[in-house]
Amino acid sequence: MPARSGGVEDVRHSCMARTVPVSIDRRITLWMARSGPVLLRMSVGVVFVWFGVLKFFPGLSPADELATDTISKLTFGVVQADVSRPVLATWETLIGVGLIGGVFLRTTVALLLLQMAGTVTPLVLFPERCWRPWFPVPTLEGQYIIKNIVIISAALVVGARVRGGGMIASGTVAQRARRDDEARAGVADARA
Repeated sequence: MPARSGGVEDVRHSCMARTVPVSIDRRITLWMARSGPVLLRMSVGVVFVWFGVLKFFPGLSPADELATDTISKLTFGVVQADVSRPVLATWETLIGVGLIGGVFLRTTVALLLLQMAGTVTPLVLFPERCWRPWFPVPTLEGQYIIKNIVIISAALVVGARVRGGGMIASGTVAQRARRDDEARAGVADARA
């Protein structure tokens, strides 16, 4: 059977539908579309609260020294660990609370993306601590930083929903909604 217009394969002919009845597949997909973004937001929030709270206690966070050294270097030594540690701990904890509670999401996502910009700087500022023996072989600290790509992607998903949008399980409905959104935003559909 040919693919539907726009390249979205008919769910009745997908690999999953061959082994699972279509009605069950649709229910599972609908549940994932409804729950996935919320669970993503909340799980990233839990990580931020967890890691943020650890930073309130010097030496407990594995990233403590690297984070405070980075802030000190970025501020040319003006902001030392005794100041940067509680500020960063508060910042991360507030991001986590915002994500878990689903409140002030525009501000929360902006703070998260700003914080993420800071977290990648050690890859350049402290290459000896992030790469072994050189790029592209990361140390444990380097891996800790690189995994933030996933958090940045999650923030983009959360940010895309701040106006009340959602994930749509139906390919046909999703295509129609995408075209309507692009038309309202004045974006030409290059795929049409």
